Amino acid sequence: MKKITAIFLLIVPLVVFIEGCTKDLDTEPRVELTLDELLNQDPQAVNGILSRLYASFALSGPDGPGSSDIDDDAGESPFLRGIVNLQDFTADAMKNRWGDDGLDQLTTTSNWDENNKFFRYLYNRIYYTIPQANNLLLVLGAVDLEGKDGIEGEVRFIRALAYYYLIDCFGKGVLATEENYGASDPLPEVDRQTLFAYVESELLAAEELLPDTNEYGRANKTVARMLLAKLYMNAAVYTGTQRFDDAATYVTKVIDQGSYSLDPDFVAIFSGDNNLSNEIIFPLIADAQSSQSYGNTTYIVNGSLGTETMTLSDYGAEEGWSGHRSTKAWYGLFNDGDLANSTDVRASLFWTEGHSYEMTDYKKWTDGYPAIKFRNTNFYSASNPTSFSSTDFPLFRLADAYLMYAECAIRGAAGASMSTALGYVNAVRTRSNASTVAQADLTLDFILDERARELNFEGHRRSDLIRFGKFTGGDYLWPWKGNTLNGTSIPDTYNLFPIPLTALEANENLTQNPGY
Repeated sequence: MKKITAIFLLIVPLVVFIEGCTKDLDTEPRVELTLDELLNQDPQAVNGILSRLYASFALSGPDGPGSSDIDDDAGESPFLRGIVNLQDFTADAMKNRWGDDGLDQLTTTSNWDENNKFFRYLYNRIYYTIPQANNLLLVLGAVDLEGKDGIEGEVRFIRALAYYYLIDCFGKGVLATEENYGASDPLPEVDRQTLFAYVESELLAAEELLPDTNEYGRANKTVARMLLAKLYMNAAVYTGTQRFDDAATYVTKVIDQGSYSLDPDFVAIFSGDNNLSNEIIFPLIADAQSSQSYGNTTYIVNGSLGTETMTLSDYGAEEGWSGHRSTKAWYGLFNDGDLANSTDVRASLFWTEGHSYEMTDYKKWTDGYPAIKFRNTNFYSASNPTSFSSTDFPLFRLADAYLMYAECAIRGAAGASMSTALGYVNAVRTRSNASTVAQADLTLDFILDERARELNFEGHRRSDLIRFGKFTGGDYLWPWKGNTLNGTSIPDTYNLFPIPLTALEANENLTQNPGY
């Protein structure tokens, strides 16, 4: 059992005080025990509360896969499931065939509106995590606790991570902090620039507070620097002002000052024992026995398997949901779609037998290739199939940092060297037995494609396409973009998701994003 998960299980019965209602963005907790009382009962309780905050990104609730922290479906609404739905299915490479209410609109990047439950799920998760972090920060300030500064840094990172997804996906919202915690009047709306400045300041503060190293699954200085680098990478989108120089500075710190290295085997990073990989900078933890969820990598693994064409046990699963398939926008990037004759290990991570290269019907399971990148089998030891996944989700990993550095260099960031960038790109490629490239090959189009080959299904793709100016409009088309077979132009409105109707009704200060 992974350590942070074990702590979480031991402390959950004591953590009822921190559960709050976010249906109407109410930030008042239902108090049963104060932190002082909790610490008197168990001095280690704060670690359990902290791990509960971490778990809010992967689990639906504290009492198993059927429980939920929020008044949304326990299976559909977990944070990681929202990241996959909104970042990957809305983009070019991955499509879902279930036809659920709202999911079709994501997978075809069409007909988005404020009533789509999947927008509500992520929005609610964001505003569940933030007040819980605020609450813990308030009570931390009132107690004497060994290592309190480091814990404060972790909580501020977690809150900043939730706000990062608010900035990226919705662009605006309310700024709930420990300073206005429990305010009786609805909070005012703040814009993207204000949220950006706040998250930047919080991460800079967290960087100073966090330790150089920490337990697996917990934030350290490198984790905060990685999120800062991502914030700066997208600054032109978020604020209108490029910050690639700052992105290069922080991603260089990630690479040079972190204690991480490329895993020698690509498949190991996405296997059931990937907690052993030194490439993963920050994971969202899963465990088939102790942290069961339909929203962590169980959603990715089981959703990509189907008994009609595949053997589930080969990938460590007991259930196959026949849901997710990739399109030629992803596998077409490997050897012009000739996967069988590609030397790239990443090209072998698609199931082709019984499936068609073309996705003529996105609701047909055999149209398109399922991605078998994530699996629930152990890489380093034997394992048995389970209903839920034990594969951790690598939210941040070193290969991403390498490609971020290369992008900064191509964009002319100060301090980023093209020769160093070439070394990083070729290290990523040779790890997967792909051919090396020359410095002249390092263009923005190449980097965008390499990010697809390396990082797809990891919650980055929509943001990448927006940063490169390829998500909306008609310059870049992919299968089923705009709900047409060969793709069609979509409006710039779609660079942001609509603010959910429930949020607008709960706070009269919130306004809808333009175009919805």
